[in-house]
Amino acid sequence: MAVDQRLSVVTLGVGDVATSRAFYERLGWVASATSNESVAFFQVGGLAFALFGREALAEDAGLSAAGGGFRGVTLAINGRDREEADRFYATMIGAGATPIKPMGEVFWGGYSGYVADPDGHLWEIAHNPFFPLDEAGALTLP
Repeated sequence: MAVDQRLSVVTLGVGDVATSRAFYERLGWVASATSNESVAFFQVGGLAFALFGREALAEDAGLSAAGGGFRGVTLAINGRDREEADRFYATMIGAGATPIKPMGEVFWGGYSGYVADPDGHLWEIAHNPFFPLDEAGALTLP
């Protein structure tokens, strides 16, 4: 028996749910009515994106929240073209993200840069000419 090849929810452990929620809302994202002061949910395509207190998330998993630095995970949003990717990058910085790597051509033939949200979670903003997006912005792998 196999596990379905899909994601349902991506949850980020954050230092302050209200601060992080406000950052994502400044990007134009709309929080679900199911959100409260302890957790914020955003519909992103066919999955949910959640913000939950770092300590509470670690406790829920039965782990310690200690530690930091590079987490070995990045989130990514692709633009339909370089101009849209540049706009996403600028909008995220304008909303309070920290620039990490400026937008530019990359070794794999695309165009990308990195920002960090208020809790240091890395976002890659890219245009990948090999992964076109449909009208709704959904990516389907070749």
